[in-house]
Amino acid sequence: MRPPAIAISRASSGPSRRRVVLAGLLGLPLAGCFGRGTPMEARAGAETLSADPVLHVVTTRRLVKGGEKSPFFDATRAGLSYARASLSAPDGSVFGQLNALVSHEFAVRRVEPQGGAAAATFAEALRGRDTLLFVHGYNQTFETAGRDIAQLSQGIGFRGNTALFSWPSRGGLLDYGYDRESALLARDPMAEILATLLQDEFGARLHLVAHSMGTLVTLEALRIYRDRFGDKGLDRVGAIVLAAPDVDVDVFKAGLQRLGPWRDRMTIITATNDRALDLSRRLAGNDRVGALPRAALADTGVRVIDATDFASGLIRHDVFVANADVRAAIRRAIERA
Repeated sequence: MRPPAIAISRASSGPSRRRVVLAGLLGLPLAGCFGRGTPMEARAGAETLSADPVLHVVTTRRLVKGGEKSPFFDATRAGLSYARASLSAPDGSVFGQLNALVSHEFAVRRVEPQGGAAAATFAEALRGRDTLLFVHGYNQTFETAGRDIAQLSQGIGFRGNTALFSWPSRGGLLDYGYDRESALLARDPMAEILATLLQDEFGARLHLVAHSMGTLVTLEALRIYRDRFGDKGLDRVGAIVLAAPDVDVDVFKAGLQRLGPWRDRMTIITATNDRALDLSRRLAGNDRVGALPRAALADTGVRVIDATDFASGLIRHDVFVANADVRAAIRRAIERA
């Protein structure tokens, strides 16, 4: 059966009405998702990020100065490595709530490189708990990507490992070309990570959230994995959330044909007023998936959340982490996977 497209009504007349519409479409209990809700169910012993402020990092960036202080990793392209990052939690935040009030953001405090084969050591460290793995996008430093996944993990009340795949974005608006080539180079290392995690006999479930150009890395890695291993390990995959995908629409649709049942796990978050993707369209010469209305993606068979009404600010590119209602949709996608 084709998964339903999900829309946030443009005819709504304010935040409360929009929340009712989104909750009804996703089957969300309003009190639980937009108020003081019950933490997300997970396997025994799992903790939220506030209780266990460790970010597991796999990266193709170069480590700087041993990881003692920022910048911990730079934009130099390097081989795959694994590190554990200690986080400082926000002061004044109300932990465990979907709509936590945060006075300060999470930040990476220290990075501890881990020895051994990166993918295998990473997989071993994650055993016993489900994992939320984030792949960041264009114009992101390691520190800003770490902040985003920490805010998202805590914001949805995820119980388990929080992890980041960080590739060498330069973190500059004018470095789109360098970032795109770095993203393409990251495809095979990401596929290696997937192969190790999904075929680890002691591993738990893996939920993927990719943003912007990171969706290109993720989709390519999934395609490479499936070309090599077929559908082996699909039962280990939970949700695959593609937020504001900076991917050519024709490339995206062609790639989906190679993913078979894997696309049933996907949820796409779009916003037609995303200014970063408008710039990307001008640079690349064709429409980007993340800036399309849901009707344009109706033939893909993938769940679509049109978050246009929730995208705010100057760039309107980070609604997946900035808006509590969209975070609720991500939470629900993970819960139902």
